[in-house]
Amino acid sequence: MMLRGLRGGGRGWTLLAIASGWVFVLGGRFLVPAVLPQVKTAFAVGDIGVGVAVTIIWASYGLMQAPAGLLVDQVGERRLLAGSVALSTISVVVIGAAPAFLAFLVGCAVFGLATGLYGPARGTALSRAFPDHDGAAIGATLAAGSVGSAVLPLAAGALVGTVSWRLLVGGLAVPFAAAGVLIWATVPSFSSGDSASADAASTEDGSRADGVPVGDVIAAITTRQVAIAVAALTLMTFVFQGVSAFYVSYLTSVGEFAQSTAAAMFALVFVGGAIAQVAAGKLADTFGDRPVLVIVAAATVPVLAVIPLLDSLLAVAVASLLLGIRLGVPAVSNAYIIAVLPESVTGTAWGVIRTTSFLLAATGSTVVGVFADQGLFDEAFVVLAGVTAVGTLLYTQLPAR
Repeated sequence: MMLRGLRGGGRGWTLLAIASGWVFVLGGRFLVPAVLPQVKTAFAVGDIGVGVAVTIIWASYGLMQAPAGLLVDQVGERRLLAGSVALSTISVVVIGAAPAFLAFLVGCAVFGLATGLYGPARGTALSRAFPDHDGAAIGATLAAGSVGSAVLPLAAGALVGTVSWRLLVGGLAVPFAAAGVLIWATVPSFSSGDSASADAASTEDGSRADGVPVGDVIAAITTRQVAIAVAALTLMTFVFQGVSAFYVSYLTSVGEFAQSTAAAMFALVFVGGAIAQVAAGKLADTFGDRPVLVIVAAATVPVLAVIPLLDSLLAVAVASLLLGIRLGVPAVSNAYIIAVLPESVTGTAWGVIRTTSFLLAATGSTVVGVFADQGLFDEAFVVLAGVTAVGTLLYTQLPAR
C-alpha cells in the first residue's frame, strides 16, 4: 500500500536508483567513524586528528549544499546524481589507499564534497518524478538512508577484525559505481524550463539575475522564527556530529566493548532514529512543532549525561536506542524552517541555511576529539548533554508558524 503510486512508467526504477545511491552516500559517512580505531593506529594520530577528519567530511558536505542547489538548474538532476556517486567512487578509493594521513584527509574532503552534491538533486528529482506522491517517495528514500547508516557501520565493525579497514572503505567504490550506472540508466532528464537563465551573476543593485534580491534572503534568514530554529538545530547537529564520530571509539576504549559490539550499539542509534523520524513528523502535524521539538530534544539530555555511568550491554543498548530519538528533530525542524521562509526566496535561503548550519555543526567531532585526547571522554558527553539542553531551551521559545 505504501508504494502505491510510486511505480509505473519506469518510476519504480527511478526511485530504486536514487534510494540506492542515498544508502551509500549517507551510510558511507557513518562507516568512517566505525573504523576510526584502525585509522588512528594506521596513521599514528590521536583523537584530535581523526576528529578533524570527520569534521572535514561534514564541513565539505555542508559547503556543497548551496552550490549543489544552483547546479541542479545548470546541469540537471540526472547528471548531478550520477556525477556525485562517480566522484564518491574515486574518493573512497583515495581514502582506502591513502599512504599518509594528509592523503586520507584529502580523500575525506573529496568524499564530503562529492556526497554534498547528492542531497539537493535527490529532492528535486523525486519531486519531479512523483509530483502527486513526492512525500512517500522522499520518505522511502530517507528510510533507505537510515538503513544504510545502521547496516554499513555494523558490517564494518563486525568485519574489521579480519578485513582491513582500507578494503572496507575502498570497497564502497563497487556499490557506488553500480548506483551510478543505475542512476544514469533510469533517472530521466527533467526539463527545467526557465532554468537556463539562472546562470547569471549578481547585478549591480545586489540582486541575483533570477530576480532574488540578496537583501530579501538576508531578511528571510534573520527573522525570529528562522533564527531560533536554525540556532537550535545547529546545536543539536553539533552534538550528534560529536557523538556519531566517536561513539564506537568511546565504547571500545572507555567502555571496553569489542569493536563489533560497539558497532552494533552504533547501529541501534539509527534504528531508534528511524522510528523517531517516522513518528515525529506525524506528532508535529497533530500537536504542533514546538512541543514535539522540546520533548524530543529534552529526552536525550539525560541519555547523554548517563552514558558514562553505564557498564552493562543491555543498558548501553537501551541508551543507544534512546539516543537515536534526537534524529527526529531535523525532520520537524527542517519542515518548520522551510514553511516559515518566504516562498520567493525559499530555495536560496534554505541552501544558505544548510551550508552555514552544517559548517558550524561539523566542528562537533573536533571538539570531542580534543576532550578525548585530554582523557576527558566522559566529560565530553556531559558537555554535549549541556549543549542539548541549550538547544531544548531555544525550542521552548520557538514561535508558531
